[in-house]
Amino acid sequence: MLAHAQSAAGVLEVIDAEGERLVSLAMPEGAGWCLEWNHSVEGFPVRDCYRHRDGRMVLERSHLPDFAAGLDHIPGRGRQVSDGEGGYWIEAIDEPVPGNAYRLRVGSMAVDHRLVAEGSRVSLSALAAGRRVTVRLTTAAASD
Repeated sequence: MLAHAQSAAGVLEVIDAEGERLVSLAMPEGAGWCLEWNHSVEGFPVRDCYRHRDGRMVLERSHLPDFAAGLDHIPGRGRQVSDGEGGYWIEAIDEPVPGNAYRLRVGSMAVDHRLVAEGSRVSLSALAAGRRVTVRLTTAAASD
C-alpha cells in the first residue's frame, strides 16, 4: 500500500545492472532534483537538474562553473546565463528524457556522482563506483 502511494506520486530510483534498487526517493509531480558530480579534470561541481513534470523526467537546466574541457553551451539548447560567480547556468533546456530513464557509469569517489533533492544528498559513488546504473523516474501512469 505504501509503495503504491509513493509510486502514484512518483519515485526516483537508481537500479544497478542486476536490477537491485540502490536508491528510492519520493518524487511527486513538480518536484526537482539534480545529478551533481566533480569535473574529472578541474574538480569543481557540475550539475544537471531535472523535474517531474506531467509524469515525465525533464532536464530543465545545467550548472557549469567554468568552460573547462567538455563543458560548453550548445546554441539552440536553452539559454546561457551567468551564475554571478564566474560560471554559468544553461536555463530552459526543457528536454524530456526518453523513457524517463538514462544509464550512467558511476564515477569514483573523486568524481562523486550524487543525487541532490530537497533535504537529501545521496552519493552514488559510495554505492556503485565504477558500475553501470539506471536512473529512472517511475509514476503510476508509467507502471499501469
